[in-house]
Amino acid sequence: MTIRVLEIIPTLVRGGAEKQLTLLAGGLPRGEFDVHVALLTHDGPYREVLDQQGVPVTLIGKRWKVDPAAYWKLRQFIRRLAPDLVHTWIFAANSYGRQAAFGAGVKHVIAGERCVDRWKAWHELAIDRRLARRTARIVTNSTGVQEFYVEKGLPPEKFVVIPNGITPPAATSTRAREQVLAELGLPAETRLIGAVGRLWPQKGYKDLLWAANLLKSARDDVHFLIIGDGPLQDRLLEYCNQIDVSNQVHFLGARDDVLELLPHLDCFWLGSSYEGQSNALMEAMSAGVPVVATDIAGNRDLVVPDQTGFLVPVGDAAAFARQTQQLLNDDPLARRLGAAGRQRMHDAFSVEKMVERHAELYRELVL
Repeated sequence: MTIRVLEIIPTLVRGGAEKQLTLLAGGLPRGEFDVHVALLTHDGPYREVLDQQGVPVTLIGKRWKVDPAAYWKLRQFIRRLAPDLVHTWIFAANSYGRQAAFGAGVKHVIAGERCVDRWKAWHELAIDRRLARRTARIVTNSTGVQEFYVEKGLPPEKFVVIPNGITPPAATSTRAREQVLAELGLPAETRLIGAVGRLWPQKGYKDLLWAANLLKSARDDVHFLIIGDGPLQDRLLEYCNQIDVSNQVHFLGARDDVLELLPHLDCFWLGSSYEGQSNALMEAMSAGVPVVATDIAGNRDLVVPDQTGFLVPVGDAAAFARQTQQLLNDDPLARRLGAAGRQRMHDAFSVEKMVERHAELYRELVL
């Protein structure tokens, strides 16, 4: 029996959930699963990947936060497709997608909670609780997300934790370090620190910039690369000028070559105040880069303190600078932590394991 699966997500922009959906949709065994993807709002870069893999993608075209026309269009599409199982990702898809799937008569509906969503208002959490009653399972990527939503009243017995899958960087495709530094206009002796992610308050970039300022006072060979874009870019550029780190901080914008840049970093930073499970952090560890990250639930599932990296308190710029200085001053330590992080990603967080655990769940519900 072929299991027809519909994955529903708001967009295919460069985000963690979008990347995991793309890896899953393309990785499920074709002889066993007939996979379709529906986008609520708009396309994004990952659409091209799905097109290349032959995964059908349908754009619903939701335009408003409350959009009855989009709901009815999605419900009609689901009825025509007649999937055996619907798996929704992120709040808009979890709400519109689940209700539409129930209305279309789908027997097996799974929701995906991917982050500690502290931004949700009471009525949004009420929607989560109401729809959870008819939801077969709630898939999340970390114990921290599960704990957050159980505290908010979602049924603990419905949660399934399936960690993100990570694609190891292809070492053969990386550019030489000298070439990367030359492209950035930096001296050959430069030590590189990097952060990857949307320029958004959650990511704690102001704390990281202040840490860069502290490092600057201790050494003059460090440059900080910020890879990603977002609504805070102008404000962060202004902040760099205010604290006099503009010459040390480089905003590279969204890049297609992140996996090629990561192996050239001497340290990777993640300053988030909350996360589900950071793909960027996982990619850095998979590249063998020693990491300094905030001590939050999602990061604790990945970083073993003093073994695969360092965890520091949220907002503690001095701790970021201090631990990074330790790594830059102790190359054997940096190599040991980086190698242990790479091994941890290989052993516990492969794409193959992530896909197979979803496949097992789908089989369990449908067959």
